[in-house]
Amino acid sequence: MNTDIKEISGYSIYNIKAKNRTKINPLNEIYSSLPSETYDIIYADPPWDYNGKMQYDKSNIKTENVGFEKNIFISSAAFKYPTLKLRDLKELDVKSIAKDDCLLFMWTTGPQLAYAVELGQAWGFEYKTISFVWDKMAHNPGRYTLSQTELCLVFKRGRIPKPRGARNIRQLVRVPRSKHSQKPDLVIEGITKMFPEQKKIELFARKNYNGWDNWGLEIPNSKIDILANGESKLKEETDQISMI
Repeated sequence: MNTDIKEISGYSIYNIKAKNRTKINPLNEIYSSLPSETYDIIYADPPWDYNGKMQYDKSNIKTENVGFEKNIFISSAAFKYPTLKLRDLKELDVKSIAKDDCLLFMWTTGPQLAYAVELGQAWGFEYKTISFVWDKMAHNPGRYTLSQTELCLVFKRGRIPKPRGARNIRQLVRVPRSKHSQKPDLVIEGITKMFPEQKKIELFARKNYNGWDNWGLEIPNSKIDILANGESKLKEETDQISMI
């Protein structure tokens, strides 16, 4: 028997793939400077770094995938876009673009919840509550329970900006997930209805909404209306089902 031959494992295969697919994000080299203006409402979807943690299924278990003849499934946020560690996110001078009375709406996931609160405080805000819960209507593998939701937290600096708009926006948003990390338009629509007259900016934006300034790596040139993808119709159908 040749003892020099190492036993092949799922890790030995997917570790190489993971390193090749991971996108590196040096903050100062990729992102432009934040705007010089100040805002009443800031909406952020930070590209959280998971320290190499990945999602995988049974295809990486040798008893389930004999000889690893089938491709091993692995997924990670860092495969989709450049992520940022908490220490790098803290370097963003978000306080400089916030008015004295300002709200920060920030997306996070369960594993990053404590970091999100810490980040909001580092940016000069006080954590207040969970503003939105997104039920993605599909689950991912989880270490404890199956993961199906993401949270949008709200932080406050000074007072709540006035004048107020809608006061009947629901916390729970049920919209099927689409592209990786793409958030439902119903959330930014809800924020717009709550604060229609305030100056607003989206950080780490991927769309270019009318009525909002934005900052990020993937912003299209063309402005679009919120809910251009038909989520309004889906919401109406969901509300009708809920009333039955």
